[in-house]
Amino acid sequence: MEGKNRSDIRPGSHVSIVLKKDQRTGKLTEGIVKDILTKSSSHPHGIKVRLVSGAVGRVKKILI
Repeated sequence: MEGKNRSDIRPGSHVSIVLKKDQRTGKLTEGIVKDILTKSSSHPHGIKVRLVSGAVGRVKKILI
């Protein structure tokens, strides 16, 4: 599932994000969502989140 809709993402969700520094390469970082930073209901590039590890990026995939 893609991470473009805020309603699909909850704190505690396991996701893959792309960090700002990795946007050119598309390298993904996995983790657990701590905070949802995007206020709008959707975003074309993915909802911005903060992981438990402290990493901030846009959600590309929601993992099960």
